[in-house]
Amino acid sequence: MVEKQIILNRAKCLGCGDVITSYSVHDFVICSCGNLSVDGGTEYLKRSYNDPKLVCEMSIYSDEPFELIRENYHRGGYGKNGNEPLKWVPISEMSNEWLQNCIIYNDGRGNFKCFANYLYLKEIKYRKRMKIFIGE
Repeated sequence: MVEKQIILNRAKCLGCGDVITSYSVHDFVICSCGNLSVDGGTEYLKRSYNDPKLVCEMSIYSDEPFELIRENYHRGGYGKNGNEPLKWVPISEMSNEWLQNCIIYNDGRGNFKCFANYLYLKEIKYRKRMKIFIGE
């Protein structure tokens, strides 16, 4: 049996209304009132809270429809030249070239069969089927 993969690590604090997301493995985020924190990115879910009644879980997993996954699986990037602030972009908004370059990068690191490449390839196939092209 294949274990579900975390697509989006997100929760909402019902105390202050903040929706907080952890995008990477040690991305520890705290809501503005301090009741809730999330951590772990797509590697693990970690929650800390003062009042569990004020926590609304919003995480998304790999068993959801691909249309939801493509809007919620993010890749961080520093812009085409690498000199911009870190920005997390859903794969549905990544350029076709960026998707291909991520696959090449992962392959070069010996990670061709990683879950991210699976999603990048699935997004490319989805775009071909739906006649979607996103340029730079």
